[in-house]
Amino acid sequence: MNTAEWFKDWFNSPYYHLLYNNRNENEAGFFIDNLCSHLHLAPDAKVWDLACGKGRHSIALNKKGLSVVGTDLSRNSIKEASKYSNETLDFYVHDMRDPFRINYFDAVFNLFTSFGYFENFNDNFLVFKNVAKALKPNGIFVLDFFNSQKIIDSFKSSYTEQRGDITFNIEKKIIDKAIIKHIEFSDNNKDYYFEESVSLLKKEDFEAFANAAGLKIEGIFGNYKLESFDQKTSDHLIILFKK
Repeated sequence: MNTAEWFKDWFNSPYYHLLYNNRNENEAGFFIDNLCSHLHLAPDAKVWDLACGKGRHSIALNKKGLSVVGTDLSRNSIKEASKYSNETLDFYVHDMRDPFRINYFDAVFNLFTSFGYFENFNDNFLVFKNVAKALKPNGIFVLDFFNSQKIIDSFKSSYTEQRGDITFNIEKKIIDKAIIKHIEFSDNNKDYYFEESVSLLKKEDFEAFANAAGLKIEGIFGNYKLESFDQKTSDHLIILFKK
């Protein structure tokens, strides 16, 4: 398979959602509650859920009274998310490397490590550039990424995940500052193979992207409770940027 664009097939597969079905609406709602309390967004604020998947964060944001646009590269995910569309909640198929609206949003959210997939490292900067263009002056960009240092320190090279009758056999390697995950399984007597590749980006990488795009760091957190970030123990690296 073309590892450069592995996410186009994998994110569009029902097996992706099956493997990661531990991501739930309660967790999304908890995170969104804390973010909205911290950000003090106006009730009619316009927000962009960038790489929204099936829309769990978009829906939670919309329930806060916000006007939400969710975008994702996966057509199947957008099809599912669109079932929840209303007058203040819309979904579109969109590649985050392409521009999307100008000076339009009060806040942009990129959550649950929905970043760093690209073979071309400069594509990461393109995302920041597009976000900066899409934000209004003083707009906020919230990026939620895994804590790369903890991933490295607790690295596990192989394991299995059971989902119903399907056993996902997973092998991981770290190559060129990226974590490569090989996923193999069988279903209905058919064998499947997918691969994930995510750059092990750290705070200084995001800061460099932000500076080049004209964004400044406003805050850094280490979990969905918005507690302080610790490079050794935090599960997440959550960064707030301001235009």
